[in-house]
Amino acid sequence: MEAGHHDLSKVTVAGDPQLLQKKIDAVRLAGPSKLQVIADFDGTLTKYFVNGRRGQSSHGILKQGNAEYDDKRQALYEYYHPLEFSPTIPIQEKTKLMEDWWGKTHNLLIEGGLTYDAIKESVSSSAIAFRDGVVELFEFLEERDIPVLIFSAGLADIIEEVLRQKVHRSFKNVKIVSNRMVFDNDGRLISFKGKLIHSLNKNEHALEMAAPVHEHFGDGDGPINDNASVKERTNVLLLGDHLGDLGMSDGLDYETRISAGFLNDNIENNLVNYRKAFDVVYLNDAPMWGVVKLVSQMCSTVN
Repeated sequence: MEAGHHDLSKVTVAGDPQLLQKKIDAVRLAGPSKLQVIADFDGTLTKYFVNGRRGQSSHGILKQGNAEYDDKRQALYEYYHPLEFSPTIPIQEKTKLMEDWWGKTHNLLIEGGLTYDAIKESVSSSAIAFRDGVVELFEFLEERDIPVLIFSAGLADIIEEVLRQKVHRSFKNVKIVSNRMVFDNDGRLISFKGKLIHSLNKNEHALEMAAPVHEHFGDGDGPINDNASVKERTNVLLLGDHLGDLGMSDGLDYETRISAGFLNDNIENNLVNYRKAFDVVYLNDAPMWGVVKLVSQMCSTVN
């Protein structure tokens, strides 16, 4: 693996190195058939900074090709976004607010006549980029039939288009749990499929909504892992960039969980909490090579 060429010591912090090693050993002993990876998308698989500026999120890149509706969605963002992070609003009330925000946004996308072509165009002109090492990580996991679930409160169709344009290939082991669009024959958005996934309920993960990415790329091999086999994989590697992402494994009855956190910014104020919460923390918008090294240790056949 290429990870061997990268000195990651300056950007890697483990709160309890002995516990981490114990967990790595337990996962390795159980074997790859018991392992799955759960990852957040924005700021975890993607870079936080792109060319020295804050990179865009998969939510933030979408342009409908209709300025009036783009402005309306921006106005909703400016109203609801502060409420999402308000420390004084009770969680039940906040959940209702998030449902309202996502629901209104989705309705605007339909009303404004969003097309699949507009999604393609939005992605191609966006400042969104995967961390170095993400492709190698996915390839390593695919070779070992280890499933990757990407959890996002954004839009599955945009995430798939980002994969298509930025990686230029599909991975049969990658599934996306996110809001999925339904288009008519002219490529115009007409509705959304299934349960609404927003920032506060993405951890109640509607796993049944996790469609294999490659189905949408036109590969015909069929998914290598159905939901039942994912539930049988009792060892979890969790990747996130917020403390809340640790909840992504809440619905799983896991034996061993190794959590890796990306602390991209505001490190001084957050490191103590991240260090306590995650098994290993990668600092300063680090590349994915630390995780590549981690999974190669977890899957090593050498004692």
